Amino acid sequence: MQTEGCVQEDAVQKIISQWQDQGFATDRLLAMETIGRIKRLEVILMRKLSANYKINYQISHWEFDVLATLRRIGTPYLMSPTVLFDSMMVSSGTMTNRLQHLEKKKLIERIDNPDDKRSLLVKLTPKGLDLIDRAVASHVQLENELMNDISKEELLIINLLLKKVENQLPTV
Repeated sequence: MQTEGCVQEDAVQKIISQWQDQGFATDRLLAMETIGRIKRLEVILMRKLSANYKINYQISHWEFDVLATLRRIGTPYLMSPTVLFDSMMVSSGTMTNRLQHLEKKKLIERIDNPDDKRSLLVKLTPKGLDLIDRAVASHVQLENELMNDISKEELLIINLLLKKVENQLPTV
């Protein structure tokens, strides 16, 4: 089966064809094909984005995520570790290790919380701000290049449909 715009069988279609050969009806495999494509896209896109971070900025994907999370909240680029790890869906232990790593690289600093002397806040350093501003600009450019052959209207439709899928799934 060929989809409009596809000239040859791709990896996901090959898997679907194999299941069809084993007796599964095409209409029963449509969700499998959709999920398979989403999973493959995630892997492909993360490889490309992560390569950009590593080659151009010497940071990992998770470092980009932490720095970008701090950056997008605006000045003074400051948040509690708890809010930070909640927004990134990682454990507090994982976040502690990540923050220590970023602090050693002088991309973030931990400062006293003026509202609670028992806790610290995480803040981008000027070095971290400069790095993430350059990395985000490159990230956005790369994402646009990766989607270059898809029209604005098609992107709006894809986003609408993906949002619909996400909204109907139970959260963890």
